[in-house]
Amino acid sequence: MKLLVDMNLSPLWISVFAQEGWEARHWSEVGDPRAPDRAIMSWAREHGYVVFTHDLDFGVLLAVTRAEGPSVVQVRAQDVTPGHLGRMVVSVLRQHQALLEAGGFVGVDEASARARILPLSR
Repeated sequence: MKLLVDMNLSPLWISVFAQEGWEARHWSEVGDPRAPDRAIMSWAREHGYVVFTHDLDFGVLLAVTRAEGPSVVQVRAQDVTPGHLGRMVVSVLRQHQALLEAGGFVGVDEASARARILPLSR
């Protein structure tokens, strides 16, 4: 699995994912930090990456466009650092890896995760 870490999350997530054997890149390495969400989604889809974000707009974009990709993992917590959420996120990614590779949306908070197959309904 390949993960694209959005600008609103720390590049420290890259090493968390690498320790699990997943390829990961921070958006700042591959695109304009001021790029709109649509550009990030397009790049991720074209290059086979799952978007890892804290931005609520990615789920909205998937729903409005009824897109079948890219997959998105959205963390919803105040403390989104790897030290706080790392184990939870890794566990959720392992649990939902097949869904994410096929096309899905996973919302993760400090207590639970919710997964949906793409495209999302309005």
